[in-house]
Amino acid sequence: MNETLTILLESAVIGALIGFGAGAGVARMFHAPQAQGMGAFRTLGELNACENDPIAHFSFGFGFFFNAWASTVGAGALSGDVDHRIVPHWAASISMIKNRNLAETLHNPRRMAFTGAAVGVVLISLLNTTAASIPHSLQSVASQVLGPASEWLLNPVMPIIFWMAAVDAGRRTGGWGTVLGGLAHIVMGNAVPGIVLGIVVGKGIDDMGWNRITKSLTAAVIALFVASSFLRGVDMELLEQMKIGVPGWLHQLHESTGTAGQ
Repeated sequence: MNETLTILLESAVIGALIGFGAGAGVARMFHAPQAQGMGAFRTLGELNACENDPIAHFSFGFGFFFNAWASTVGAGALSGDVDHRIVPHWAASISMIKNRNLAETLHNPRRMAFTGAAVGVVLISLLNTTAASIPHSLQSVASQVLGPASEWLLNPVMPIIFWMAAVDAGRRTGGWGTVLGGLAHIVMGNAVPGIVLGIVVGKGIDDMGWNRITKSLTAAVIALFVASSFLRGVDMELLEQMKIGVPGWLHQLHESTGTAGQ
C-alpha cells in the first residue's frame, strides 16, 4: 500500500511537469517564429490534421494510449507518444469542448500548460500504478515481445515512411531526403533525422529558392553532419573500412577530444 502511494505521488508530480511543459510548448509552436516552441514537427502536423475537433483530438491521442501503456509495462519507461501525442491532443480536446476559439484554447500557452498538467497527472499516474501492479512474469513476456517490435518500428518502418513522404513531396525534396537520410543512417544509425532535415531543406528551396536563409540552413545541416561524424568517430571507421591508413594527426585529434573510442 505504501509503495503504491509513493508511486502515485511521484507519478502525479512527474505527470504535472511533463504535461505543463508539453502543453505550453505545443501552444507556443503556433506563435513561431516570434516565440520558440517546445514540440516537434510531427506534433504540429498531427494537431492540425485533427482540424480543431475535440473528438478527433481525443480519438487520436487514445489511439496511442494502449501502445504507451504496453511500453510502460514491458520496458518500464514512458514512450515518446506520451508527451508528443497523448498529452497535447487530450489537452487540446479538453480545452476545446466548450470553446472553439483557437486563440483562447489550443494557441494559448497558459491554458494549454495547466490543462496539459492536469492531463499529465491523471495519465502518468494511471500508466505507472497499473504497470506496477502487473506481475513480473507478465512484464518479462511483454518486454520480450515489445523489444523486437520497437526495434522494427524504429528501423526500418519509420525511415521508410518518412522517405516515402519525402519522395512524394517532389523531386528536389526526395533527393535531399534520400541523400541526407543515407548519411544519417551511416553516421547516426537511423535515417529518420536526415530525411526530416532533407524535407526541410528541399521544401525550403522549393518555396524560397537559394537565398540567404536556405543557404544558411544547408550550411548548418552540413556542419551538423560533419560534427556528428567526428564525435562518433565515423571518419576513422570509414578510412579503416576503405583500407586507408588513418593519419596520425587525425588519430591524435580524436584522442585529445576523447572520441577515438566512439
